[in-house]
Amino acid sequence: MRHGDKINNLGRKKAHRKALLSNLSSQLIVHKRIVTTLAKAKALRSHIEPIITKAKNVESKESTMHEHRVVFSYLQNKEAVKELFTVVGPKIISRPGGYTRIIKLGIRSGDNAEKAMIELVDFNETYNNTQSADSSETVKKTRRGRTKKVENSDSAVEETVTTEEVETTESE
Repeated sequence: MRHGDKINNLGRKKAHRKALLSNLSSQLIVHKRIVTTLAKAKALRSHIEPIITKAKNVESKESTMHEHRVVFSYLQNKEAVKELFTVVGPKIISRPGGYTRIIKLGIRSGDNAEKAMIELVDFNETYNNTQSADSSETVKKTRRGRTKKVENSDSAVEETVTTEEVETTESE
């Protein structure tokens, strides 16, 4: 019986599942977006969210070596750890959680498995229309006033054109 067993075993033994999630996590951090099956994406989300939280909390702590070692024990990839602490961590510092997004992509034609794309939320410019608090650009206003009509300037341009044409025809 599976009473109280909430982990998705993904049809693998513990060592294989740990290696799979480690590899998927490091590739997600390096590439910011990966395509996998829906079940793996859901398992990966619960695996990587605490790891990203450890990288986010580094700015408030004095010694970060322990956090680097803890994250390395999960990822087993130096480049991914470096990318996590230097690029991803500072960008998500203001986000309270929910660092990943899962988008369903349909079914795979070979085995009919559900495909999904999992990505880091702050690194997708298509869905991020809001300005971050760190950027120096101002946020667009949501309400706009009436636009002024530009009829007067158009008529002034037409008058100058007609007077110039009249002068050129009179001089000839």
